[in-house]
Amino acid sequence: MDKYKAHILVVDDDDGIRSLVKKYLNENQFLVTTAESAEDAYEKIKIIKFDLIVLDIMMPGKNGLEFIQDNKKKLETPIILLTAKGEANERVEGLEIGADDYVSKPFSVVELMARINAQLRRHSAALAGEKLTYMDIELHSDTHRVFRNGTEVKLGPTEYRLLSFFMERPGRVRSREQLLDHVWGREIYVESRTVDVHIGRLRKALTKNGGDDPIRTVRGSGYSIG
Repeated sequence: MDKYKAHILVVDDDDGIRSLVKKYLNENQFLVTTAESAEDAYEKIKIIKFDLIVLDIMMPGKNGLEFIQDNKKKLETPIILLTAKGEANERVEGLEIGADDYVSKPFSVVELMARINAQLRRHSAALAGEKLTYMDIELHSDTHRVFRNGTEVKLGPTEYRLLSFFMERPGRVRSREQLLDHVWGREIYVESRTVDVHIGRLRKALTKNGGDDPIRTVRGSGYSIG
């Protein structure tokens, strides 16, 4: 395993997609196991600990969402969904029940690779208990807890994801489109006004016990921390 970056399970009933993804990932130093159904994947995860799962939603027999529901208590593995354009509701449900990201078919293997690398980095950081800091704010990715000046800040899931995204690159301005993409997911319809509402909630939570508002509004561009 030393020669491989990670061990990926690719689950899809389409042999062409399985072969394409496996070939590309192998060429980029990933070890790949494939499964043609949710049932097949279940047998694989019983005996192998994977670093990430690429999972199709629509498959004969049990679909990808049912696979997540059946195994979410056992899995601590990042999951990237493969979804068709007409599966917006399923995609949202998948993200809500435990999937980490998605790629819409037809997809670019280069984009899939980028999203795999991003999830592996985030997962590794969480396992390592990485702490993000900016001024007097601390974000603990292993426990999803946030502190300001030593006092815990209570945040909802969306506000936590917003803050985490900001703190990954302090000072970098994030447009509303970037925030919608990263926090809510691409192709999921959310009004841009929703971003403003959640930014307001984040600001309120961060300043509840005193301290200046760390979120900066950049007119015509978006928001940043710092």
